[in-house]
Amino acid sequence: MNGPDFTFEQDLTARGVLHIAGVDEVGRGPLAGPVTAAAVILDPKNIPNGLNDSKALSKKKREALEPLILATAQVSIAHATVEEIDEINILRASHLAMERAIAGLDHVGHALIDGNMIPRGLIIPATTIIKGDARSLSISAASIMAKLCRDRIMVELAQQYPGYGWDTNAGYGSKSHISALQNLGVTPHHRRSFKPIHNML
Repeated sequence: MNGPDFTFEQDLTARGVLHIAGVDEVGRGPLAGPVTAAAVILDPKNIPNGLNDSKALSKKKREALEPLILATAQVSIAHATVEEIDEINILRASHLAMERAIAGLDHVGHALIDGNMIPRGLIIPATTIIKGDARSLSISAASIMAKLCRDRIMVELAQQYPGYGWDTNAGYGSKSHISALQNLGVTPHHRRSFKPIHNML
């Protein structure tokens, strides 16, 4: 596979669909922090070079792409909180974040959603694309924006709650994070419904 392209978007445009948003979320797996989603409508005539699945790009490359995406595309970023994750489960919470991100854009004609499930609260037409962040340029752009935003939130939280290493592990259950949990305890930003935390409580 040669990386993402604009085929999905072009097929929809050929059928008369306008304002196609790529949608992706980040932060489903961590033990702490929100789940974050981004929705991005690219300008077909002005697509930044180098877009790819955020996981395939270095932090430096993601940061270099950010101003280019913001200058040329419509971008909306939204979250579901730790409380919401614990209340409705992580899958539903990640869909809620996606719904909120899409709602933050004007006139979305169609959403291209990374994954294999359409959020059930979505009221616009949508297509799911498995591994969409590596196949659709719009979803790639969304994956980059979501990751940058969530990583920054976790860096900020790391300053308030030192010792858990959130600035480097982004809230994932790394060895150092698990050991900090055992030594320092559970914070308000930990997901209590997640097994390692639930078991500690």
